[in-house]
Amino acid sequence: MTAPIVRRSNQSGQSKQPERASSLLLASRRFAAWAAEITLVVTSGLIPFGIGVYANSRSDLNRVPLNPVLVVIERAIARPLALPVSYGIRNVAWPTNILWTIALLAPVTLSWWQLYLLAKTGSTIPKRWLKVRVVNEQGKPPGLGAVVIREGVGRWTVPISIAYLLWRYSFAFPNLGLFTFLSLLMIVGEGIGLPSRRGRRALHDQLAGTHTIDALLASNRQVQSAGGNDEAEEWQEGNEELAVAQSNKSPNLWRRIQQNPNLTLFGVGLTSMTAVLATLIGTQVYIQIQQSQRATQQINSQQFLEIVKQLSPNSGATNEQRQSAILAMGGLNDPQSIKFLADLLVSETNSSLLDTIQQALTTVGPQAIPELKNKNQFLVSELESVGSTATKERELRQGRLQRNQRTINKILSVYSGKIEGVDLSSTQLGQSGTPGSSFFNLVLDSLDLSGVKFKSANLNQASFKGSRFRSAGEDGRWDTYDDVMADLSQAQLQQANLTDANLSRVLMNRTDLSRATLNRANLSNARLYDAKLNSTQLVGADLRNAVLEKASLTGADLGDAKLNEANLYAARLGRATAIGTQLSFANLTNTDWQGADLSGAYLDRANLSNANLSATRLAGAVLRSAQMENVNLQNADLSLADLRGANVTGADFKGAILAPSKQDPADQFVQTPDLGSISAVVQGVDFSQAKNLDAKQLAYICTQGGIHPRCP
Repeated sequence: MTAPIVRRSNQSGQSKQPERASSLLLASRRFAAWAAEITLVVTSGLIPFGIGVYANSRSDLNRVPLNPVLVVIERAIARPLALPVSYGIRNVAWPTNILWTIALLAPVTLSWWQLYLLAKTGSTIPKRWLKVRVVNEQGKPPGLGAVVIREGVGRWTVPISIAYLLWRYSFAFPNLGLFTFLSLLMIVGEGIGLPSRRGRRALHDQLAGTHTIDALLASNRQVQSAGGNDEAEEWQEGNEELAVAQSNKSPNLWRRIQQNPNLTLFGVGLTSMTAVLATLIGTQVYIQIQQSQRATQQINSQQFLEIVKQLSPNSGATNEQRQSAILAMGGLNDPQSIKFLADLLVSETNSSLLDTIQQALTTVGPQAIPELKNKNQFLVSELESVGSTATKERELRQGRLQRNQRTINKILSVYSGKIEGVDLSSTQLGQSGTPGSSFFNLVLDSLDLSGVKFKSANLNQASFKGSRFRSAGEDGRWDTYDDVMADLSQAQLQQANLTDANLSRVLMNRTDLSRATLNRANLSNARLYDAKLNSTQLVGADLRNAVLEKASLTGADLGDAKLNEANLYAARLGRATAIGTQLSFANLTNTDWQGADLSGAYLDRANLSNANLSATRLAGAVLRSAQMENVNLQNADLSLADLRGANVTGADFKGAILAPSKQDPADQFVQTPDLGSISAVVQGVDFSQAKNLDAKQLAYICTQGGIHPRCP
């Protein structure tokens, strides 16, 4: 039996170099198999996602709200990566919902299927192709538990967690490029492995107690072993003995516990005692806190009752004493004292005491807002119940409402930047009263109103000049998940002044901004779905990437506004002024621009499919590579417009002006693009499938380099 062992040893020494070459080849095949696995998973998600994006760009498909599950997952991914998300449920084409759901489920299903194959057979499909196999210490498939530890913990969780911590607390946060680089670096480093008794083993193999072997070489050895010769038998026996020896040298955690029961019992006992002690201490602290709170409440209740006695009509207290008592009431900062002050603000008639009550409520701060909001809604309902003929009663109730409104206004002004989460939904803060009598107008200029909920609130004619409705959040960085935004959805902001206001990413769905002033306001990425912006001033406003789907902008002034990549699907822009407006790459599908002025506007690569541009002025507009299928251009003025590369299939040119005319001196302020020469306006544009081209238009197209079957 000794001769085969010596012979095997000699053969081992002679084959040292080939074994190294085989090891190197195995490493390259392992990497190729891993890359193929990742490619399969990623591709299974990217293909349906890409098709969904294409379907969403189609204008002929019905649009539905995005699947709520996808919204939740989007935010769950965005939060740790500090990504901005689209707030609110956006509308997508109906196939997009299905395809994006498949894009979510397909990678998850494929990943679990590969894990199952790896657990039961030791190989995924790519590993089987490349003859790579994963086995446990006994040479068998690892099983599901070991595979979850190997892939879920060792291969992905550990390296990506380290990369995330390094990235999250580095100077480059939230740069995703650096995080991607660190993640790849950690994954590759973990895959290279650490030295062990059997050579280098990856961390995920060491954690799971697995080995990655050459399946082809293992198969050959099994064939040799099945041959029945003494040398193969001794080689197999020697390997088994070596495995047992190594297993004994490197016992796992369970074996160590079995070998050291006393140490295990000591650890369990120490852990139990620590848990019991922590529970007792925590319980005692909780009891003391509760006792302290009860004592404080009792003291506050006694002080409250004493102050109420001083403020009663029969107390005989002087005006100064009552003022001191009111200020002391505000210092209690107690729910019952806040409610008492809010009620007193309505019932009191003494002007000096009213000022003191407002001061006391302002001292309380944002904690007084909920009670003031409830009182505000009650006063509004009372005012609505009073008939228009009862003038005195109406003025009395109007005065009470105005005092409430002024107090809220003052609290918001004093605590600017510290009112995140304040809920003023459905509150009446709009202009009230008549100019001839007592009058209230909400003024919150140059304030930080981030995080305030104004949903369905009446803010008509309010002034928010230079105010911020968005802040960077706790991390101090813009465009991350924790950015704090106000909620202005369904709010009434008619004739409000929002000049230079920051409304970026703010939710403003179905908000009424008719005749409001938003000049130079920042509305980038804001959501204005079905919003009313009729006759609104938006001169120089930033609306890049904003969602204005189905919004009404009839008569709005969009001069020099930036609407690059904005979504205006089915928006109504009749008679709008958009001179020099930037609409590059914007989605203008099904929009109605009838009678609008788009002189000098930049519409390059915009999607104008099925848009109504009848009777519009497009003199000097840039329409390069624009999608203009089935667009209505009846009686539109396209003189000097740049149509190079535009798709005008099905476009209706009935009565449209293509030939340039002499420029009116009164319109010389319009900046027209430098076209080089007039012949470049329609040069190379295919008008073969355009509709209602008359003889004059055809003559111009043919002489200026356009394409049409009737051109000579």
